Amino acid sequence: MTLLKLTEVDTFYGGIQALKGITIDVEEGEIVTLIGSNGAGKSTTLKSISGQAPVKAGSIVYKGTHITKFPPHQTAARLGIAHVPEGRKIFPKMTVKENLTIGAFSLSNKKVIEENMTRVLTYFPRLKERLTQKGGTMSGGEQQMLAIGRALMMNPTMLMLDEPSMGLAPIIVEQIFEIIMELNKNGMTILLVEQNAYQALQIAHRGYVIQTGEIILQGKGSELIHNEKIKEAYLA
Repeated sequence: MTLLKLTEVDTFYGGIQALKGITIDVEEGEIVTLIGSNGAGKSTTLKSISGQAPVKAGSIVYKGTHITKFPPHQTAARLGIAHVPEGRKIFPKMTVKENLTIGAFSLSNKKVIEENMTRVLTYFPRLKERLTQKGGTMSGGEQQMLAIGRALMMNPTMLMLDEPSMGLAPIIVEQIFEIIMELNKNGMTILLVEQNAYQALQIAHRGYVIQTGEIILQGKGSELIHNEKIKEAYLA
């Protein structure tokens, strides 16, 4: 079943066109990755879906609902699309527990919030050890775990991750990707933007290659990882 579909999406920043007729789809239960160079339009694609970047033309449909003009709080609260932005964007002066609790802003049932908290801390035992620690005092890897955990607090149906491995040590990157695979194994649909194209394609069911705001190639992750053009441009 198609969970998300972008059709001929154009997105602008002022007079600059960032996306030029982007068409992608994400099936329920998939990991789909977007790869491309810096400034290609990967992050803008996620922002267009979550309502952070205004779409000028085309359509975005999620679970059969046209969300092209939805503001961010509607895509999150009403539809369950969780967006973990590049750079993590945690609240540095708030504790780990406070950051996580904010992630459940759209929920009112305390029991559900507690259940979600328990689930998040099961995925990220490191956070359980640091519940009273301020987010800004943690390592980059721990902050990335916190950012993902905060997104999971709303119990989303789709998780969008923007550069989750950026600036992290290889051993921490490995841990983050193991968690992404575990989330997917447990039913979470994931749309992944990742600078580490090799790592992303290794775990992705399908991938899209974006260049200057356009999709230039798509296919199964296992196929793209062996494509000579992809190897030369992104896996060298």
